[in-house]
Amino acid sequence: MYKVLLVEDEAVIRQGLRELIVQVSSQFQVTGEASSGTEALDFLRCEVPDVLITDIRMREMDGLTLINKARDMYPELPMLIISGYGEFEYARRAMEFGVLNYLLKPIDRYELALCIQKIQLLLDRRYGISTLSIPEPAGKAEHTGGDTRKIIRDVKEYIKQHPDGDLRLQTIADLVNLNPTYLSQLFKNEIGINYSEYITEARMERAKWLLINTGLKIYDVARLSGHQSPKHFMLVFKQQVGWTAGEYRDRFSIS
Repeated sequence: MYKVLLVEDEAVIRQGLRELIVQVSSQFQVTGEASSGTEALDFLRCEVPDVLITDIRMREMDGLTLINKARDMYPELPMLIISGYGEFEYARRAMEFGVLNYLLKPIDRYELALCIQKIQLLLDRRYGISTLSIPEPAGKAEHTGGDTRKIIRDVKEYIKQHPDGDLRLQTIADLVNLNPTYLSQLFKNEIGINYSEYITEARMERAKWLLINTGLKIYDVARLSGHQSPKHFMLVFKQQVGWTAGEYRDRFSIS
């Protein structure tokens, strides 16, 4: 599930957009909302959405200013501009800031669906993932080598997309309709390490990415990479990486 930050100063319009996004794609969920550019920036300092959708005309801070500031924080963040104004100049300037598309109000459902699809393809390619497919209940049936590899590949993709989510073995086993013990055995046979070890590595890689590519506080990095305790995260990070999280950021940050 890709996380959307929706920025619109009119509550009724914001609600309508939220519902429309759910209708056109099951793979996108509005996990953050803001009624102004300032609120949106506050959100971005604590959370990392997969997509930013913003109105272009707002009080206090317009959408172009917001996306310019957001681009400085997250250079690769996909963005979509929505506006009731059709002036070419706004569209041109939005594209200069790297906005993927520009939609006019009232939003056409089909056009929004095409934009969302385009963004999903971009994100899928970026993360090397696709929507987690759910196989038929396995029961005692035997899986072929190809089936097993696909199941494990889908599980790995899901983990990569949701490092801060509920990744307990039982939860993931329920998603793919397998017995937890059986899934654990499949995972170990295919990957060569235990499921729990893979989760630890995946969350650490996410933490490294956040440290290098964002200016988030360490406790936010810990939370967004699936670590409940910032103190424990810092301890584990030092043990596994050899540097503290701050030292790692200083050495490798792209900013």
